[in-house]
Amino acid sequence: MNKKIAVLLASYNGVKYIKDQVESILNQKEVEVNIFVSDDLSTDGTVEYLQDIYKNEKRLVYLESNQKFGGAAKNFYRLIKDVDFSNFDYVSLSDQDDIWYKDKLIRAINTIEEKQIDAYSSNVLAFWEDGREVLIDKSQPQKKYDFLFSSSGPGCTYVIKKDFLTNFKKQMLKKQSLLEKIDLHDWLLYAFARSNNYKWFVDNTPSMLYRQHENNEFGANNGFKTFKKRWKKARNGWYRGQILNTAIFCDYSNKITKSIENNTYLDKLYLVKNILQLRKKSSESIVLLLILIIPGFK
Repeated sequence: MNKKIAVLLASYNGVKYIKDQVESILNQKEVEVNIFVSDDLSTDGTVEYLQDIYKNEKRLVYLESNQKFGGAAKNFYRLIKDVDFSNFDYVSLSDQDDIWYKDKLIRAINTIEEKQIDAYSSNVLAFWEDGREVLIDKSQPQKKYDFLFSSSGPGCTYVIKKDFLTNFKKQMLKKQSLLEKIDLHDWLLYAFARSNNYKWFVDNTPSMLYRQHENNEFGANNGFKTFKKRWKKARNGWYRGQILNTAIFCDYSNKITKSIENNTYLDKLYLVKNILQLRKKSSESIVLLLILIIPGFK
């Protein structure tokens, strides 16, 4: 019997691309999928568009659109909170503008079962309308504390066991007010998994085409402009706040988190000493090192 997958899709003004995404999900092989759509009060008729072209498609379920979330993370938090996935085997997250390979879900499920893990993510192939393609590689070996500083990769690759997400939902309900301060749902899910000893695997084989365009809220970290934007966020207090709020959500505290919180000279020295355990990529460790040692880190 095929496994049942609840796909949580967050949409906002997605008319231009969303049909490609939905088609690639509905055409997944060797699994049963249901797509739950939460729309962030689109102004381009996204939901009406889907309801028109998929008027007889029972695998599409539309959550009531009666409030503005104002970002992908809060929309995904809503999906996790409001969708009843108790009758499904796995839950997967979906953006509105990518294209999944036909074996994306079954490959993830087979990997989860073979490796006896709780959550799966993968590399992606980023692509632009001008024909450029770039492999986004997130499959480097995990480091001891990398989950405190970044996600495991794009959340749209996540396939998660139902039991894990049920426990994550319970924590969400306990700490709903804190979610208002946490801007990256994929990072939060990864941190909750690793800090609670769930097993997570990142596949080095890409599972999807990861569309890049000017409306991406968070896309491929590619190019100087993107680097400059992320550097600014890291230097103005946003990054430090995300680390601390994520740790609080996970009920996780150790010398690393206390050093981030206190942010004294000696705390920075401690972080520098452990810098290679804070990010998976050496290049990202170097950037984090610069953030910490250049005066002005907030």
